[in-house]
Amino acid sequence: MSASHSGFRLAIATCAQFPALHPDDVYFASVLERLGITPVVCIWNDPSLDWTAFDAVLIRTVWDYFRHYRAFLTWLDTLDRLRIPAINDTRLIRWNSEKRYLLDIEQQGVPIIPTRVAPAGRLPEILAAAANDEIVIKPSVSGGAWHTLRGVAGSEALRQAIAKLPAELDFLVQPFLPEIAAHGEWSLLYFAGSYSHAVIKRPASGDYRVQEEHGGFTTEATPDAVIIQAADQALAAIAALGYDEQTYARVDGVVVDGQFRIMELELIEPSLFLAIRPDAAERFAADVLERLHHLAKRNTAAVGSTS
Repeated sequence: MSASHSGFRLAIATCAQFPALHPDDVYFASVLERLGITPVVCIWNDPSLDWTAFDAVLIRTVWDYFRHYRAFLTWLDTLDRLRIPAINDTRLIRWNSEKRYLLDIEQQGVPIIPTRVAPAGRLPEILAAAANDEIVIKPSVSGGAWHTLRGVAGSEALRQAIAKLPAELDFLVQPFLPEIAAHGEWSLLYFAGSYSHAVIKRPASGDYRVQEEHGGFTTEATPDAVIIQAADQALAAIAALGYDEQTYARVDGVVVDGQFRIMELELIEPSLFLAIRPDAAERFAADVLERLHHLAKRNTAAVGSTS
């Protein structure tokens, strides 16, 4: 990859828990530098930061946003007010930050894990209709299995656990899928709308959570054409809803009875598994550079139209 001299300054948004580059992004950042982009790691809710010092903000490891959701939305408003573009853009991030987006893509014909959304106070009512079914409950704004429960609807153990959930949150209610433990959860990575690579995430023995902090592990894998086609369909649904700027995306899903069903679409701060695929890091960096050039041209045109 040849060097260039773009001169762009790019904020790499992270959180206080990860104040430096995450290991998965180290090579990616070095490629950005080779392309003439200056990446600067910035904690998203650091009040001392001057975001106008940057040409754009690439949102990466903001892995606490759901714990400070109102502040996060206010920060996005601030970027908009200052006319500092975000990658992905703030409209897409706002939409993707609330998991009821699953219902939006379902209306576009995308197969999802059956999902109901309800405030905490209505959970007993919803679970009464699913008595004896094994289900998973998670906040509609969440990450890392935060406030996530698994249990049998109607059981006393689950009733007691639900009573301890934050009353102010909305929750997703979904069936527990044994396929995750048996076969794993797929994550397909896309850059600028094109499929790049994939991994399978598996939980530790006896668990159902695939996150590393809960003992889960990840291996690179090659999905078949049916899985890729289903992921393509999910991203096309996002575009059909009016969110067509997808510099990066991760499509998470599981195969159930031969059909790939979407569990989540990650367009805010997903692990992109770049460390295992340097070629993907290079493609992503090139796509970010192209996006920065596009944003610069758009800004120039906007200034010209008002002069």
